[in-house]
Amino acid sequence: MRHGKKVNHLGRTDSHRRAMLANMASSLIKHKRISTTLAKAKALRMYVEPLITKSKNDTTHSRRIVFSYLQDKEVVAELFRDVAAKVANRPGGYTRIIKLNSRLGDNAEMALIELVDYNEVYGKDTEAAEKKTTRRGRTKAKKADAPAAEKAPEAATEEVVAEEKAPEAAAEDTTEKEA
Repeated sequence: MRHGKKVNHLGRTDSHRRAMLANMASSLIKHKRISTTLAKAKALRMYVEPLITKSKNDTTHSRRIVFSYLQDKEVVAELFRDVAAKVANRPGGYTRIIKLNSRLGDNAEMALIELVDYNEVYGKDTEAAEKKTTRRGRTKAKKADAPAAEKAPEAATEEVVAEEKAPEAAAEDTTEKEA
């Protein structure tokens, strides 16, 4: 039974697995998409998504934490500079796994893992998703608009009174110009 075992060991020792995932995460951040086996892609997603979340908060501490995982200065700089700016509004789910055909040599399930915001094919869907900010019910802004709607009839009556006075003022202006 595998109760409570979240980590897929991928048939490797702990040090080998950490080094492999750090290398794959660096490649993913550098190239924005990589092709690998399905099991490695799923393990990589669990490894890299918390790092991308850390990159949203650009502090020295978060940079050092991410560097301790990736061990590549240029990749960390690109993650905090470019990738973090693109995923700033996204509340998670920074990667997408697409299943491919099986590998010819050993029939292993292959997959393509990519950063969601860097895919041009699905770019139009992300623009529509950016417009929708929250998934919650009512917000404070809607509640604040309700009292404003109640005050609107009073404002409308004031505008009507101002419009009634406007023709009289216009008539006075024309008489002053004639004199």
